[in-house]
Amino acid sequence: MTEVAEAWSVPLRGPHRTRPIRSLGVHEDGGWRLKVYGITSEGETPPAELVEAALRLVPDMLPSPAVLRGGPGPDRYGLGFVVVHRAGDRCFVLYDWWAAENEIHHRLCSAPLDDPAALAPHPTPAIFCVWEGAAVDHERRAWIEHVLKRGDVPGYLADRYEGDV
Repeated sequence: MTEVAEAWSVPLRGPHRTRPIRSLGVHEDGGWRLKVYGITSEGETPPAELVEAALRLVPDMLPSPAVLRGGPGPDRYGLGFVVVHRAGDRCFVLYDWWAAENEIHHRLCSAPLDDPAALAPHPTPAIFCVWEGAAVDHERRAWIEHVLKRGDVPGYLADRYEGDV
């Protein structure tokens, strides 16, 4: 029985600590309109150096052109979101965009805490953590409510999540 209990346990580094998730506005770049979220394990928002590095990479992380209809691959609309997270162990940035009407397409970069400008594609198949997932879940719900149900892109861009998770 002990072996089973150990196999089903999850070793934790410590108790759960909430993290602030804050809207950092809408970033426009190369035809993209991206809602930007900041999450941090320390303070209220991620360091400016990390946010600036994340936004500088937008042209490299998202497809071009931003809007594509009827071309090779799925349609895309120049709409998405970026989640910038200064976590306890690394810096992470999610680059997500909407395509094919109801799909989130995704790229993930990371960097060491002591060099947040060194963002590069993350070396493992991770998608997002529990804190980043709160922003992703909000975006999914906002897309359904504003775009799929009403065709309201300005409403989608204005609907931004803030909370402590």
